[in-house]
Amino acid sequence: MSNYLNNFNGDTICAIATAMSDAGIGIIRVSGPMALEICDKIYVSAAKEHNLYKHKANTITYGYIVDNSLPEENQIIDEVMISFMKAPHSYTREDVIEINSHGGMLIMNQILQLLLKNGCRIAEPGEFTKRAFLNGRIDLTKAEAIMDVISAQNNFALEASRNQLQGKIYKKIKSLREKIIYQMAFIESALDDPENYDLTGFSDKLDIIISDIMSEIGHMIDTADEGKIRKDGIKTVIVGKPNAGKSSLLNTLTGDERAIVTDIAGTTRDIIEETVRLGDIVLHLIDTAGIRNTEDVIEKIGVDKAKSMIQEAELVLYILDSTAEIDDEDNDIIDLCKNKKTIVLLNKDDLSDEIKITDDIVRMRFSDTSNYNLPIIKTSMLKGNGIDDLKKAVSDLFLNGEIVPKQELYITNLRHKALLQDSFDSLQLVRNSIEQGLSEDFYTVDLNDAYASLGEIIGEEVGDDLVEEIFSKFCMGK
Repeated sequence: MSNYLNNFNGDTICAIATAMSDAGIGIIRVSGPMALEICDKIYVSAAKEHNLYKHKANTITYGYIVDNSLPEENQIIDEVMISFMKAPHSYTREDVIEINSHGGMLIMNQILQLLLKNGCRIAEPGEFTKRAFLNGRIDLTKAEAIMDVISAQNNFALEASRNQLQGKIYKKIKSLREKIIYQMAFIESALDDPENYDLTGFSDKLDIIISDIMSEIGHMIDTADEGKIRKDGIKTVIVGKPNAGKSSLLNTLTGDERAIVTDIAGTTRDIIEETVRLGDIVLHLIDTAGIRNTEDVIEKIGVDKAKSMIQEAELVLYILDSTAEIDDEDNDIIDLCKNKKTIVLLNKDDLSDEIKITDDIVRMRFSDTSNYNLPIIKTSMLKGNGIDDLKKAVSDLFLNGEIVPKQELYITNLRHKALLQDSFDSLQLVRNSIEQGLSEDFYTVDLNDAYASLGEIIGEEVGDDLVEEIFSKFCMGK
C-alpha cells in the first residue's frame, strides 16, 4: 500500500459528492493538506473577506464562491455554506472542506473548475474512502460496507451493510486471527525455548482449538450464499411457449404494463428486464421470447436468447398453459431446465373446465431430472391468483422460509467468502498434519496461511492491486 501513500501525500483532491442532477443542494468535497488554502482563494465571507482560515474546525460558515479572474461585478459564482473538518477528525483523516452550493449541474461544475484551477485535482473513484482506509480510520470491510449501504436494494442488504459498517465482521475476523496467532507464537516459542515451553499434548489441544475456529468460519461461509441472495437478488428467467402467460406474469409482478400482451403468438421477441421485490427477496426478472420452433428469423433470434438465458439463470419460472397438452416443445424446455432451480406455473387455472395438465403429468415429465421435487403452482394471470404461493415457493427454495434474526451476521461479499474458504482449507491442512503425527513446526506454515487469508478480509494483509480493484467501484465523490 506504500505506493498509494506516496501518490496522495502531497495531493489535494476534489469531487462532486452528490448526484449529478438538478437539486436544491449540491456538495463538492475537498480533501488534502492544501484544502483550506485552496478553498480560501475562491471563498469570501458575507463581508467579502477571504477569511476561511479564521473559522473554527467542525463549524459551518456562510459566504460566496467567487472567481477573481472575472470583472468585479461578475465574480460571485454562488451563495454557499462551507463546513471545515480538520485532520485527523474527518472522514479521510485529512483536512476536509465541503462546499454546500445550489444543486444545479452547471453551478457545481463551475465551482469544481475553480478548485482545479487553484491547485486541486479530480479525485479518483472512491479515493476519499480509499484515503480513510489507508490513513487507518476504517478497515477494508467497513470501506466495502459504505458502498453497500449506498447501493442497498432492500432492508436486509441495508441491515447487513450496517452490521459491517459497525465493525461486526471486523471484530469477528480480528478475534479469529488473535486465536490463530497465539498458537503460532506458542509453537515458535516452544521451538526456540523448549526448556520453558512444553509441547507435550499440544497437538491434541491444538486440534480442538482449530476445530472450534473452523466451526466459526464454516458458519460464516454457510451464510454467504443466502446472504448474497438476500442482498443482491436472484437472476430469474421467465420461460414457456408463446401465449403461456409469460408477459402477463411480468406485468403482474411489476404492477405495470411492461410487456405487450396479445393473443398473437410470438409477440415478445427480445428480452425484457425488470427488478421486483417478492416477499423478502429481490428478483431480477427477464421475460423471454416464447420458445418454439419457428421459421421467422427475428423470432428465432429471440428464442435462442431465451435458451441461453436459462443457462445463466439462478431461478427459472416455467409457465405452462394448463389448457393445452404438453408437447415436444414443452419437453425441449424441460430439458433446458435440468439442474436449474425451477418453479412451474400452471397458468389459466381460472378455465377449470378446460384443464389438460395436472401436477402429476408435470412431475412425470420432470421425473428424470434433478427437479423431481420442483414446486408446481396453479395460477391465473388474468385474476392474479397464485402470486402468494409463488412468493412462498421462492422463499422455500432459497431461504428455507426462515426469518433472519436481526443480530445474525451474514457474509454478503464474495471476496470475503472466498478468503474465508481459503482460511478454512488451510486450517484443515493443519488438522491433517496433526492426524498424520507430523511435528509442530509443520503446523505454522498452514496456520500462517489461514491467518493471512483472514487478514486480507479486513485489509491487514492486502496488496495495491486489490485496493485499486475495490475502490474503483465507488462513485467519484465517495
